[in-house]
Amino acid sequence: MGDKRRFWIGFNRVLGIGPARVQKLLDAFGDLEAAWNASREELRAAGLGPKTIEALLDTRYRLDLDQEIAQVDRYGFKIMTWEDEDYPPRLREIHAPPPMLYVWGEVRDEDRYAVAVVGTRRATAYGKAIARDVATILAASGVTVVSGLARGIDSIAHRAALDAGGRTLAVLGSGLDQLYPPEHRSLAESIAAQGAVFSDYPLGTRPEPKNFPPRNRIISGLSLIVVVIEAGEGSGALITADFAVEQGRDVFAVPGDIHRPASRGTNRLIRLGAHPLLSPDDVMEALNLDLIARQELVPTRIPEDETERRILEALSNEPLHVDEIQRRCGLPVSQITASLALLELKGHASQVGGMHYILAREPSATYRVE
Repeated sequence: MGDKRRFWIGFNRVLGIGPARVQKLLDAFGDLEAAWNASREELRAAGLGPKTIEALLDTRYRLDLDQEIAQVDRYGFKIMTWEDEDYPPRLREIHAPPPMLYVWGEVRDEDRYAVAVVGTRRATAYGKAIARDVATILAASGVTVVSGLARGIDSIAHRAALDAGGRTLAVLGSGLDQLYPPEHRSLAESIAAQGAVFSDYPLGTRPEPKNFPPRNRIISGLSLIVVVIEAGEGSGALITADFAVEQGRDVFAVPGDIHRPASRGTNRLIRLGAHPLLSPDDVMEALNLDLIARQELVPTRIPEDETERRILEALSNEPLHVDEIQRRCGLPVSQITASLALLELKGHASQVGGMHYILAREPSATYRVE
């Protein structure tokens, strides 16, 4: 990608420009270099509001993009954007995926088979033991373990995966150069050597409380399944579970003592429809079903018009939001939704919740969204 990485970094630093506006700029200018150098009038014509334009012009004036990219390279980090083929495919298909990621370590194709293991920072001995067992079995079976590098359940899951010789991914709520908690630096280094550490926050971003809930969409977005080990009623792990449901992922929760604060969140998830985790094997069985389903996609689909052809080419066995389908097909959303309804009736597409669609599977295969 060369020097064009600079412009993705630049827009990542502009307050008020997220995935939707980045896509709007790409549609208007073709690439972010042209958008970065656009005039006020051109930016207004592209659909940006006055406040966003002022924020962009101010950032453009004071930011040295060459210095920004030099800093990334000096740390040994990588930049991964929507334009890169190795951008995580599962994350690419969620609603509003991060336009760019800072990466410390290596992303591999095998990381498509990943499970998030998350939970409270105030883990009990019970929760710690289960987190260790689940992460160990997953990693030993070749499944990548995803978590958030936090104290408690997250760090236990990462360490167990590393000890089992497997891969693990960590997602931060700060810049990669602002590791939190600081005592997990050696753990982060081990993860980067045996997996990857991600952040969509610019370098220098402090680990403020407001940063952590949004990063949870990346944790679930990278994963096939989210396992919540222990969670209090206000736990960030519950936010990850909410994102997982929106993204069409299965959620498992560990049942616990009704008198324990750390079990209140997981017990509530089960009441709301999450799968109770009674054994680490439950997750492996769910993954096996998913792998079987990948091989049972309907082999032939005959589109009746150009709209159906475009939609079927965009769909896969991974849930795709209707907005992303519309973006990929370049057709009006009303036309997309009408054709999707017909494709469902014909048995070629299935809605799996939250306006997410997949290619229809053989009758023997199932896909559940709680």
